[in-house]
Amino acid sequence: MKYYAAAALMMLAVSAQAATPEDLAKAKNCMACHAIASKVVGPAYKDVAAKYKGQKDAEDKLVQKVMKGGSGVWGAVPMPPNQVTDAEAHTLVKWVLSQK
Repeated sequence: MKYYAAAALMMLAVSAQAATPEDLAKAKNCMACHAIASKVVGPAYKDVAAKYKGQKDAEDKLVQKVMKGGSGVWGAVPMPPNQVTDAEAHTLVKWVLSQK
């Protein structure tokens, strides 16, 4: 029985690592307020990428916003802090900044 439980955990770990950044964004409910190409509650990811293009500190700045929340940059509606790890936040932000 222990073998099957260990095998199941291994399969879950592999599938979690294989998930795309877009899958992670969906799993973390980012897509409830954002879309890739159009404004929803928050800005479109392509607009975020355009705004921060070429800024060397953009990734670190946006990781902090994802983890701690923020307001005022895109309007009056604040973005709440997200329940993500540092690694997940970096994955999400790199993906957002890659949108065109």
